[in-house]
Amino acid sequence: MMSQIVEKLENIVGRDWIITDIDQKLGYLYDEVEKTLRPKADENSIVVKPANTEEVSEIISTANDNGINVVVRGGGTGLCGGAIPVKESIVISMERFNKVVEVDLNNMTVTLEAGVTLFDLIEELDKYDGIGFPVHPGDEGAQIGGMAVTNAGGARAVRHGIMRNHIKGLEVVLPNGNILNLGGKLLKDNAGYNLMHLIIGSEGTLAVITKVILKIYPEDKHVATIAAAFETIDNASNAVLEILRSGVSPLAVEYQDKHINLETAEHLGLNWPLETGNADLMIIISEKEEDMLYSSTRKINDICRKNGCTEAVFAGKKQEQADLLAIRSGGYEVIKDIIADSFDMCVPPASMPAFFEDLGRIMKEYNTTTNITAHIADGNVHNDTVLVDGKIPEYAEEIKLKMYEACFKYGGTITGEHGIGKIRVEDLKLQKKEEELEIMKGIKAVFDPNSILNDGTVV
Repeated sequence: MMSQIVEKLENIVGRDWIITDIDQKLGYLYDEVEKTLRPKADENSIVVKPANTEEVSEIISTANDNGINVVVRGGGTGLCGGAIPVKESIVISMERFNKVVEVDLNNMTVTLEAGVTLFDLIEELDKYDGIGFPVHPGDEGAQIGGMAVTNAGGARAVRHGIMRNHIKGLEVVLPNGNILNLGGKLLKDNAGYNLMHLIIGSEGTLAVITKVILKIYPEDKHVATIAAAFETIDNASNAVLEILRSGVSPLAVEYQDKHINLETAEHLGLNWPLETGNADLMIIISEKEEDMLYSSTRKINDICRKNGCTEAVFAGKKQEQADLLAIRSGGYEVIKDIIADSFDMCVPPASMPAFFEDLGRIMKEYNTTTNITAHIADGNVHNDTVLVDGKIPEYAEEIKLKMYEACFKYGGTITGEHGIGKIRVEDLKLQKKEEELEIMKGIKAVFDPNSILNDGTVV
């Protein structure tokens, strides 16, 4: 069957844009999930690289007619196995969808193909003075289509929200090959069910996104970063809650364990400027006027001192800020080889101090540790299960369930931004009622009755 499909795919995209050799296609079969946890890809899968929406439509129609699974591959930066073809599949790489179609300054939108990376978008908007896009999930190799279909978040969600808040329109290909244009440049559109928002965050299970219209914004001209050290994570999280109540609206408020900051700085050949304490905050402030920036800085500094801050550093120069952000963003690289599973649970921001306390209690119960990085102002916590002698510990499943129980106690969710993918499908059943899961399955069946799109993902 697959040999016949290769011939059909060649007729659609040309032989040069199909990969069947295992050594060449292996890099397309996995995302960033830890090797200890990730499911095994089916190496019989075929990688195909279409150039336009019509080619995607033909590929999807061919797959649908022949009952073949399809997985869409973006930048491969995902952390839930969503882009891993666990059964024999056609893997559609979106790398040739790399054009910024239009920057519309009158409507303050940008229209781009789904394979444009976040780096490419930032570089394009830099050509226009004072214009930017706020969502930054961390890895600028992420593609915009992937960010849309996973509803990406990141550090700046505390002020600007997540990807869903900024998507105005989508061009999508349905599993039967039909092409739909959803949304647009309108500020208001109340005509019927909002299919676009069903597809946002659907993790490639309902449709293939080929084009995205994003809202863009004037950028603040004055930006600074505060790095502040605290003795405990409890002191740090209480300071954050007071900052949020104070009227100051930081661009980002990030927490990271002291040891991760120090190890990452050493790994990158940089200097982490805080020596005291065990818990560090990095607070990015962004304002339209310089006096507003310094007023916000003073207010944040006073709040941090009041809540037990042991030292604080102000970074006003671009390079100083870039170095601090590089250390915060690079933390995963220094711990990824010692962890078995990484989580991204999310609770209401006010519940963060209590949730951190629960995580600490659970770790003590199992005589282990967990590395914590958090988008602390929006309640999103990244922590992990640590390997024991290079192996997944026997208590891994048990400790995960106890962490989930603590999360649910505060009305939390098992994933704030990574998604369900293929590694959290069973975990989703712990959070959602059976009726809600059945509704999700019903939505999937309406869009994709033959279940060819990313089968085994989410539901």
